[in-house]
Amino acid sequence: MTERRTTRRYDLSLPIIVRMAAEKVSAQQTCKTRDISTRGLYFVMDQDLEAGSVLELTLTLPPEVTRGTEVFVHASGRVVRVEPRIEDGNARKGIAAVIERYDIIRGEGARA
Repeated sequence: MTERRTTRRYDLSLPIIVRMAAEKVSAQQTCKTRDISTRGLYFVMDQDLEAGSVLELTLTLPPEVTRGTEVFVHASGRVVRVEPRIEDGNARKGIAAVIERYDIIRGEGARA
């Protein structure tokens, strides 16, 4: 299989809030990334999504990564792959998503 990624992936476990953009009710789930790049990310969650689903994401970059204060990344993305995973004996879903747009917000009050 040929590698199709054009940007480097980093093995980072970062807190992420995932919202399904199509949901009328603001359903969200907090999880952690497994890896991330400037164009995409991979995370594991309990909810089953379909390829093509639109997501709203909020990532928290800790001071250890930013060399300063916490930085929040608000992003819009789309699911490109879903795969079954077993973690700690529990069935979960691995989600690969492409990042289509993002804004970087520094400082307090950026979690909203």
